[in-house]
Amino acid sequence: MLQSANYKSSSLNHSVSNAACSPITTPRRTALGFLFGVITLVMLPSAQAADVLRVMVHDSFSLPKPLLAQFEKENKLKLQVIKGGDAGEMLNKLILARGKPIADVVFGIDNSLAAKANQAGVLEAYTGPAAAANSVVQVGANLIPVDYGYVTINVDKVAFSKTGLPLPKDLKDLTQAAYKNMLVVQNPSTSSTGYAFLLATIGGLGEAGAFEWWKKMRQNGLKVAKGWSDAYYSDFSKNGGRYPLVVSYSSSPAAEVFYSKEKLTTPPTDSLVMTGGVWQQVEGVALIKGGGNVTAAGKWIEFLRSDAVQRALQTNMWMAPVNPDTVRDPVFNLAPEPKRFDRLSSEEIAAKGAQWVAQFNKIVLR
Repeated sequence: MLQSANYKSSSLNHSVSNAACSPITTPRRTALGFLFGVITLVMLPSAQAADVLRVMVHDSFSLPKPLLAQFEKENKLKLQVIKGGDAGEMLNKLILARGKPIADVVFGIDNSLAAKANQAGVLEAYTGPAAAANSVVQVGANLIPVDYGYVTINVDKVAFSKTGLPLPKDLKDLTQAAYKNMLVVQNPSTSSTGYAFLLATIGGLGEAGAFEWWKKMRQNGLKVAKGWSDAYYSDFSKNGGRYPLVVSYSSSPAAEVFYSKEKLTTPPTDSLVMTGGVWQQVEGVALIKGGGNVTAAGKWIEFLRSDAVQRALQTNMWMAPVNPDTVRDPVFNLAPEPKRFDRLSSEEIAAKGAQWVAQFNKIVLR
């Protein structure tokens, strides 16, 4: 989400419509026919705007089909769900389309991207009930919080036990020769998970300390994958890869139990809490400036804050609900929240984020 930990197919659990519609042709045999065609073309956009809600989401968005169908039925709307890629990629698409918005409402911009989105002027304030609702976390101006989670380093218990080494107590341990070729991370240029982890290292170790750590990790066999799925499903030893440590989420161990064919009760993985290695990610929903269909977009915002969605997202997107009254799924007992995490202000991220990514590329990927 930034990218959420999604342990099933990353495809949407709902039909996805293309953002562009097919061209409309009009008969030209008679002047009357031509005039009718012109009138039809003029009236069509307003008719569509009343019936279709264009929702942009990141690739890890997932909610049960019946829940989405119920939303459409109750509100007499047709959802046009547009997958925008990773959260950062999605925001870039919104920025490029500022003159002609490609959606009415967006879900998945998080606290690391909120300032950039507002500086670009692509979001609009929402003042409905959800804007005043209690939330256990906040995401940023013009965004209504929907869910949150923690990016952490995960360990494959069995594979790591075979090394005979103690679990690393801090990030500096991972720079030692004994821990060479053990960690796989995601590229912050192409992955919101990787970007969150980069921010965590800067927040916990300081800018200079973080990049010195990254330099040492490159020398110690660090693997950089394109995205979360590549790192978790191809490189992580739990899934047949060679790396017993992977950047993922604190909820990942719970998901491993939830989807296990063996009906496990104890997670085969664990998340590590280390200074510079934990980032709280908060995802939000917002109106897109100039997107139109504001009334329907507001209904979607209220829908995402409803108790039904707040309960469902826990075992569909593996994030925690922001509604303090929502009952937690029992499986989240296997995903305790870290007692501490690393922080940076959204203003600092907006000012230096691009520079930090460029520095990462120079030091780690050169």
